[in-house]
Amino acid sequence: MIGIKANLTIRNLGFLGLALAACVFLVTAIPPASLVDTIAKAIDAGTGKPSYPTSMLSGQAAMSALGVLAFCLVLWVTEALPFHITGMIALALLTFLKIGKYKDIISTGFGNDIVIFFIGVLILGAFITKSGLGKRISAVILSITGNDTRLIILGFLITGVVLSMWITDMAVAAMLMPLARAILQEEAVTPMKSNFGKGLMISVAWGALIGGIGTPAGTGSNPIALQFLSTMAGINLSFLDWMAYGVPSAILLIAPAWGVLLLFFPPEMKRLKVSREDLKIQLKSMPAMHREEKITLSIFILTVLVWVFTPLIQDLIGMQIEISLPALIAATLFFLPGMSRTKWKDIESEIDWAGIILIVSGLSLGTYLYKTGAAEWLAVSLLGRIGEVPLFMQIFLVTLSVCLLKVVFSSNTVTATILIPLIIGLGKALNMDVTAITLAAGLTSSLAFILVTTTPTNVIPFNTGYFSIKDMAKAGLALTVVASLIITPVFMVVGALRGGF
Repeated sequence: MIGIKANLTIRNLGFLGLALAACVFLVTAIPPASLVDTIAKAIDAGTGKPSYPTSMLSGQAAMSALGVLAFCLVLWVTEALPFHITGMIALALLTFLKIGKYKDIISTGFGNDIVIFFIGVLILGAFITKSGLGKRISAVILSITGNDTRLIILGFLITGVVLSMWITDMAVAAMLMPLARAILQEEAVTPMKSNFGKGLMISVAWGALIGGIGTPAGTGSNPIALQFLSTMAGINLSFLDWMAYGVPSAILLIAPAWGVLLLFFPPEMKRLKVSREDLKIQLKSMPAMHREEKITLSIFILTVLVWVFTPLIQDLIGMQIEISLPALIAATLFFLPGMSRTKWKDIESEIDWAGIILIVSGLSLGTYLYKTGAAEWLAVSLLGRIGEVPLFMQIFLVTLSVCLLKVVFSSNTVTATILIPLIIGLGKALNMDVTAITLAAGLTSSLAFILVTTTPTNVIPFNTGYFSIKDMAKAGLALTVVASLIITPVFMVVGALRGGF
């Protein structure tokens, strides 16, 4: 009976969310003529003039695009529908409202090479997990940290950061959570009452989130930011360009994250019952690397090297290498005869197809928000004064705002889809450094330190029952502010060293 009532409640909430979204859409997409004229005049005056080759600026087009955004935003926040279904509805609305031609809208998303990049990265991550290579790397790091509870928390943070630079953060959390739970169960730690249990499980989520900002392969919002920069601002950044800002930011966030966890959750025990020697024995007892692990490691290293040294390789072979090409080749290599016993049907279930659909629809929605001038008009209306402060304050305010706004959304892709076009539009309208503020927004769009519900990466360790929503919120709010303070000087220093900003 309780289950039936719960299902009815969820269904009612879904209908309520749909009704609210429809109302917001009608009000926004079909505004009074006076508001349309106001927006048209603002656009004509240059308040939001994009340098897009196929610009289609008009007051009505902008308001229609904002209506689609508002409709999707309500559904994403209320979760009345699955995220990717809302994204598919957005594609239909963009067509029916004549904001763009159907073929153009679809090709903007599905025809984008970032989709291939994301699929390739997911396949690579799936093989790292299925081959056992990920667990072996984790075991090596834990054997180094020993049995000091504080160092174990640090070890999980570092492991999460290192792995999440190359594997999606959710997969890393799923990989590390059983290891952390095994330690806590071995020590008979009481869920919700143990500070060590709270700190260790939260470190599983935070390490994965922090590492995700290091490279474009870390999380879905990163390639979206790169693609929007390319199509909307004409700024093409390489894998290494992103790493120049992302890796230092990720590394410098490890110590503050560790410090915050120890401050809020000081472990009640100094050492585990198991000794460092026991951990090393456990590592030695693992079977030797088998053939599939070696092949996976080789393909992984080769792919990373190509990403990092793309400019040099381009000069040597005399051709352009897009960021998706190494990912495509790596994914293909695994399925060649004799390379792996793992078949496509085993990997297919590991690929987040819903996430891919969300990325596709997000790219289309974000592009047309920009092409109509809606993104620039909205950004200037909301954040027009930010252009009056120095660059370091602009970066700080953008990173802090994105981190706090992340509380509203339950998807990194949704966050990037909504906020990145606004940030680019704002930067171009106010003659700000578009690269700096967009990269800062892209990096921080996945840093969901505060609420458990803002990303599945947090939900995975939360479901073990070792910490509460309140536990993560109080520690996460502190780390969010610290993260903004750290990322800002990183951008200023790296930008200066690279001859920018």
